Amino acid sequence: MTQATRADLIERPSTDKGLRPGAVGLVSSIVVGVASTAPAYSLAAALGFIVVSGVGSQVVGVHAPGVVLLAFVPMYFIAVAYQQLNKAEPDCGTTFTWASRAFGPILGWVGGWGIIVADVIVMANLAQIAGQTTFGLLGNLGDLVGYTPMAKFFGEIAVNYWWELAAGIVWIALMTWICYRGIEVSARLQRILLSIEVVILVVFAVFALVKVYTGHGAATSILPQWDWFNPFALNFGSVLAPGLLAAIFIYWGWDSAVSINEETSEPAKTPGRAAIISTVLLLLTYTVVTTASVSYAGIGDKGIGLANPDNSDNVFLSLGPSLFGDSVIGHILMTLLTISILTSASASTQTTILPTARTTLSMAVYKAVPERFARIHPRFLTPTWSTVGMGIASVGFYALVTFISNDLLTPLIDSIGLMIAFYYGLTGFACVWFYRRTFRRSTKNFIQQFLFPLLGGLMLAYAFVYGLITYAEADWEVDSKGHNLAVNLFGWVVGDDAVFGVGGILIGFVLMFIWWAIRPDFFRGKTLPRQSADLVLAADGSRIAGFGLPDSGYQATLIAPDRSNLPPGEEAVPADQEELPPR
Repeated sequence: MTQATRADLIERPSTDKGLRPGAVGLVSSIVVGVASTAPAYSLAAALGFIVVSGVGSQVVGVHAPGVVLLAFVPMYFIAVAYQQLNKAEPDCGTTFTWASRAFGPILGWVGGWGIIVADVIVMANLAQIAGQTTFGLLGNLGDLVGYTPMAKFFGEIAVNYWWELAAGIVWIALMTWICYRGIEVSARLQRILLSIEVVILVVFAVFALVKVYTGHGAATSILPQWDWFNPFALNFGSVLAPGLLAAIFIYWGWDSAVSINEETSEPAKTPGRAAIISTVLLLLTYTVVTTASVSYAGIGDKGIGLANPDNSDNVFLSLGPSLFGDSVIGHILMTLLTISILTSASASTQTTILPTARTTLSMAVYKAVPERFARIHPRFLTPTWSTVGMGIASVGFYALVTFISNDLLTPLIDSIGLMIAFYYGLTGFACVWFYRRTFRRSTKNFIQQFLFPLLGGLMLAYAFVYGLITYAEADWEVDSKGHNLAVNLFGWVVGDDAVFGVGGILIGFVLMFIWWAIRPDFFRGKTLPRQSADLVLAADGSRIAGFGLPDSGYQATLIAPDRSNLPPGEEAVPADQEELPPR
């Protein structure tokens, strides 16, 4: 095969998809990455589940800050994998594209599906939180201004199914419209929403810790201990693995910074940097806020305790009244806390739509899904069918789940953890395989292209297996009436968490085989062929570059498939046609 032909196979410029190049810079990419995780919403929805993760009396408990710290490790490792893969191919399909390049169409397609189904499922929980918090905010405003009928009205409709459903649908529709309008509008709005959210979270944490240390905490308050930050005091199989999956959920979303890579300045560099910076910022935020929450509320199952099932849907709204009190200042702070959760949920709703729409866009470009999903708005330069389709699918799933039972929203958090571990882990392994010919060139490459991605993938695979075994237990989780949340599958009673997690992935296989029968080109490798990192800078513009040991005296420079980092006047050549240059 000629050099030109090989290059043509892997080169796919970002302009092919019609997105707006250079629309987002590093700061906006970081904002999108952090906002996508929705710190306030994620902690409000998942902190209670992290605390009670385990079996019987063996639970995470006060070690929640340690589990949050441990969950950062695979997230950071996978963020490095994203950075390295994005250098080679900045494609908005991310896991779908990279896994297809590394392992072929089947795993690539399922990896893309993992992103889609996890995003659609979490939208149901996001919509519910947004709806509840909207009514809670309006009720707090009624209390603040002393208008009791207003506070009473919104307090009543907050628990009404139809009002809650309508509010959730309105939020999904609004965020879908903003994403449809353009990436610049989305990024600007994210800056505002994230600023509000982070400031209020810091105020919450400081307020809680000051109260505890000054002896003015709640009856359940406990002073922080260094032992809280040691997750290895927990049993891995029955406690740490489920807790880790729940904690992984709160970090999930930073990859949105990479999914908009074709719309960023310097697409081979900016998204990867943004992903890594986002995970570090999240670590700092989550560690402080988790420690403050556990310290102030305690881990009891009564009152404001984090293990109280009545608080698990939104721990911040449960803690707020006790923490801030009933004064005017207290009502103002409670209103601000409610606003932070609402802005967090709305920001996450928006940034959940962004990466999913771009994943389906990329899949459509490569004919892995119907090509109409590749359509771009001529003015806004955003995916049309993909964005609107994500909104419609989210509304449909949210309405279906809440119609069946609101209790089903509880196991969704844990099941999403399984899906996240699946496609993040797949990305880590894809990085290792993609760079299998190049990671030996230097110590830096060994760490970033092999060691970190491999460790991240193995950790997530381990957590996936152990978590799945635990979630499959029939008595793993109960509903508000004390009934086991489980399904009888041909005489085998399986926990809902495992059914949602594995079932969501298996549905993808069914859809994949259906599309394979209809349009087989992608699955035959015609539209997105398997490749490895095999373009390098030609030595001195003449001889073909080769790969050597770190002390070989020559280090080949990796060139992205779109040649975005190719110096002017230089040449990119396939690495497997290597001929070591003279030393």
